[in-house]
Amino acid sequence: MGDRIRRFTFAAPSRFYWLAAVLLPWLWAAAALLGIAGLYVGFFVAPTDAQQGEAYRIIFIHVPAAWMSMVVYLAMAGWAAIGWIFNARMAAMLAHALAPTGAVFTFIALWTGAFWGKPAWGTWWVWDARLTSELILLFLYLGYTALVEAIDDVQRADKAGALLAIIGAVNIPIIYFSVRWWNTLHQGATVSMTAAPKMASTMLTAMLLMTFAFWAYAVAVAFMRARAIVLERESHANWVRKLATEPAAKERPA
Repeated sequence: MGDRIRRFTFAAPSRFYWLAAVLLPWLWAAAALLGIAGLYVGFFVAPTDAQQGEAYRIIFIHVPAAWMSMVVYLAMAGWAAIGWIFNARMAAMLAHALAPTGAVFTFIALWTGAFWGKPAWGTWWVWDARLTSELILLFLYLGYTALVEAIDDVQRADKAGALLAIIGAVNIPIIYFSVRWWNTLHQGATVSMTAAPKMASTMLTAMLLMTFAFWAYAVAVAFMRARAIVLERESHANWVRKLATEPAAKERPA
């Protein structure tokens, strides 16, 4: 029983609040360093593409953002489901904290995709299966946030948001496999877990550096937002009141 309790120690909002404070400086540092390195390799070291010229370099932002838009949604839906099934407050708060970050990554993916599509396709937007399903993903993020914020009762809001998030997860495989299932303008996967990369090693390095930078950024922003949500929802708790009167309480777990 003791091991089980320790395993879920940081499921308590007070413990998570302290853990996030410890991890945040490292996450921000990782995001900054990896982002600078990724942009440098992608825009100054990676070779020019033989077919697309310099315009292809937008992929070093576009592709990692598109990956993160899907990964963050799955994480959001997963935490929302855990919060619903096990009545875990911290899980529900993490789901709520992830939604705006996922929406930002989805918007960046759509926006940079438009800049890439103009020279590649001759138009800013087409109702392509990949683009349309990614746009639906943005609406799902916005819909989740709007639904949770519109309901005053926190528990009802979390349950309603979880239902929407879980149903919306069906869209993720549609986005990923759209280029295989339908005849689309969007090119297929350049990086795959089951095949060798279809790009130069420096290009792949830049892509991975930017992906890890976005990962660190996503976790850092979600942790910051989750800490704010914790303070709002746990404002009645004694440990929150102590934060205002005892500066040392910010540095130790409650």
